[in-house]
Amino acid sequence: MSRTVRWGVLATGGIAASFTADVQSMPDAEVVAVASRTDASAKAFADRFGIGRAYGSWAELVADDTVDIVYVATPHSAHREAAGLALEAGKHVLCEKAFTLDTRQAEELVALARERGLFLMEAMWTYCNPVIRRMTELVRDGAIGEIRTVQADFGFAGDFGPGHRLRDPALGGGALLDLGVYPVSFAHLLLGEPDRVQADALLSPEGVDLNTGMLLGWDSGATALLSCSIVGHHPTAATVIGTAGRIDFPHSFFYPERFVLHRAGAEPEEITTGPGPQGLTGLQYEAAEVMRAVRAGESESPLVPLDGSLAVMRTLDAVRDRIGVRYAVDGRD
Repeated sequence: MSRTVRWGVLATGGIAASFTADVQSMPDAEVVAVASRTDASAKAFADRFGIGRAYGSWAELVADDTVDIVYVATPHSAHREAAGLALEAGKHVLCEKAFTLDTRQAEELVALARERGLFLMEAMWTYCNPVIRRMTELVRDGAIGEIRTVQADFGFAGDFGPGHRLRDPALGGGALLDLGVYPVSFAHLLLGEPDRVQADALLSPEGVDLNTGMLLGWDSGATALLSCSIVGHHPTAATVIGTAGRIDFPHSFFYPERFVLHRAGAEPEEITTGPGPQGLTGLQYEAAEVMRAVRAGESESPLVPLDGSLAVMRTLDAVRDRIGVRYAVDGRD
């Protein structure tokens, strides 16, 4: 696939808008269609971004022969349905995170993509960020020795009433799947799937987590101290501590512009990859990786491998089990 890659955007919320704006800045990509559950929402989004076709149903979008890749930007409670619909229609898929509500749904999507020989990737844009990729190179090359501790947090406080999606168990509400997926994925990137999971949380009257702390452990002796919240403002910082130094992300670790490398016996080094494109959010990096892989005929990305996404889902399931958050999907036979 050497020509311009044609994207279809499924859903019209804030993340869909940010992704569309970033993709439209890329010279080798085009957003050709958008879909929502209503004609009015799809048309308003299409008018806003100058998109040629607007559909009031997901089925119409995935049936559009001009769409090469479908970007699923629904709440995670609908990821299994939306991404599955696109894969069944023969479309490559980039699906927002958290990948699904639980591991079983994620396994179904992965199995479907592999059966059909289609590309599928969780939209964990952090893994595609140039600064994060530089950090993983340094860690791999032994810049801070053997990792002993990872610390990461993500939280903010908002006016989230009982009717808000973040408080609704039917929509996969709570801090964990919306925000906790980032620190969990960050720890997985560095250490892989943990051998032990401990967690505690403050739950809402509806039964979703408002504030969650996690302690992950590995047989190597490494640990990860992670937290997420929708009732407190966190610094959204991360630190990777090794036997010969540490790496600090003072803020916005999930889409960083820089980090500070502390090597034992040396002055701190600030590491950047240069300024990013002005006006873009950073979602263009994951879009570029999807297009690279699809053009190369790959069915998954080495940066965001499907087995890694399944491992993260298993950890999120384990956390939910420890803190007592259950969704309707958990009771499915």
